[in-house]
Amino acid sequence: MQGSHHHDHSDHDHAHHGNDHGAHGHCGHAHATDFGRAFLIGIGLNSAFVLVEAGYGFAANSTALLADAGHNLSDVLGLVVAWIAAVLSRRPPTPRLTYGLRKTSILAALVNAILLLVACGAILLEAIQRLIHPEPIASLTVMVVAAIGIVINGITAWLFASGRKTDLNIRGAYLHMMADAAVSLGVVLAAAAMMMTGWLWLDPAMSLVIVAVIVWGTWGLLRESTAMTLAAVPSGIDPAAVRTFLGEHPGVASIHDLHIWPMSTTETALTAHLVMPAGNPGDAFLTETCRELQRRFGIGHATLQIETSDGVDCALAPDHVV
Repeated sequence: MQGSHHHDHSDHDHAHHGNDHGAHGHCGHAHATDFGRAFLIGIGLNSAFVLVEAGYGFAANSTALLADAGHNLSDVLGLVVAWIAAVLSRRPPTPRLTYGLRKTSILAALVNAILLLVACGAILLEAIQRLIHPEPIASLTVMVVAAIGIVINGITAWLFASGRKTDLNIRGAYLHMMADAAVSLGVVLAAAAMMMTGWLWLDPAMSLVIVAVIVWGTWGLLRESTAMTLAAVPSGIDPAAVRTFLGEHPGVASIHDLHIWPMSTTETALTAHLVMPAGNPGDAFLTETCRELQRRFGIGHATLQIETSDGVDCALAPDHVV
């Protein structure tokens, strides 16, 4: 957590809640690591490779090579989208965009997943056509170009490796590059097998394997980015554990209006009403609770509202009210 702060609004009426509250505490949040250089290098390397791979794919008459080039093109577009989102998410908030543009990183992860699935549809159609009407390919050319792809995709994936566990947007870029490296390896193996056996169907068959690999790797990204877009609790946080943690504090009689949602792919926010009949426990309580929320759950933007009544007067107390 990059520092913390809280505000005391004793006996201040919040019009949208319709009752008086003892205190209102708020904590700051940490900022994501800057991967601008990684994006720049990754986009440059992969853009150059797409041109080379597509050219040799046409020359070698290889659908596997063309499929991989198409997939790499979608990844270049995905890297561009992810980079733009990473830049926009650091822009300061405004009176209307009170969270800034942090949510763009979530939208970028969703767009990346959709781009990959669209690319899969195109690859699948072409592979099926080639299975019906197989054509010879220049296997040695395919092997050399795909081997270069393994190196380029591996280097690009390494550039994003450090952020893959903490940022869904960066994880999307990392998974794309790792999948590409694996796919390029598959193309090399298929071309080698064709050289030894002469089986023309191996090239489009490998394209189908490519599709399966992409869909498998993309499904989790699509599911999680969709959930984040809908403001679902991030998958790494157990909301029941958070509620238990807050409820175990001395003086807390009950909790309501607990919400946990992603502000971006790296930042999580929380709001909760704590009913404390004994009265406002003070600023130290708010500050320490926020710090523990950050330490235990990675929730760096917490807002806690203290209520001294039993919660009956709060319009947001019932569970069905949002």
